[in-house]
Amino acid sequence: MDILTVIGLTLGFGAILVGNILEGGHMDSLIQATALLIVGGGTVGALMVQTELKVFLSAFSKIRWLFFPPSIAATQAVDKILEWSRISRKEGLLGLEGLIDEEKDPFSQKGLQLLVDGSEPETIRSIMEVEISVKEHFDTQCAKVFEGMGGYSPTIGIIGAVLGLIHVMNNLADPSALGPGIAVAFVATIYGVGLANLLFLPMAGKMKMLIHHQTQFRDMIVEGIISIAEGENPRNIETKLRSFLAVD
Repeated sequence: MDILTVIGLTLGFGAILVGNILEGGHMDSLIQATALLIVGGGTVGALMVQTELKVFLSAFSKIRWLFFPPSIAATQAVDKILEWSRISRKEGLLGLEGLIDEEKDPFSQKGLQLLVDGSEPETIRSIMEVEISVKEHFDTQCAKVFEGMGGYSPTIGIIGAVLGLIHVMNNLADPSALGPGIAVAFVATIYGVGLANLLFLPMAGKMKMLIHHQTQFRDMIVEGIISIAEGENPRNIETKLRSFLAVD
């Protein structure tokens, strides 16, 4: 679990709630079902208009990344590629054929298959870089879903505020109706701005960071496989691949 996400969400929302209490406010004053309906429903509705179905569904399936980021075993991958290099130098590229079915990572498996098939290094690079590019683009579109929610929710919150004020203006003769109307107006704004800046935009930012890490990992796999195809010395391959781990 990403403990920093848990701490960040707790600190962000907790600071607002505690601040409200210190100012003499009550928790129930921030709980407005109407405001939540306006902001939540309006934001998701606008998002549906903007996004195609497969991106929409994939984006929400990736929410778990916020707490359980996809694991990237970069160090183990380097060791694995170095082992492939040693085998290929001893037994030739066909010596790697038995390892294809054992490889669990589909991207690495594809590269290994291209290597065993005797594809030219530039052909391998071209095929694998296309897959990297397509995957990165799709995942980035998923991240932009939450970026879009961060853009829409404050505006929808303002719409909720205006609706609340309209309700107030229509009921000036009834003092008992003024309080709920004003509450919806201001709480809708809080929901819109708060969700955008404490949840949606940070989610988009973290997802983009994780996508970048995955792309960098795949770039490392490509460099390793190309180096084997070109017959580089395992020691040189190790030096090159360890450079990808320099920031760890």
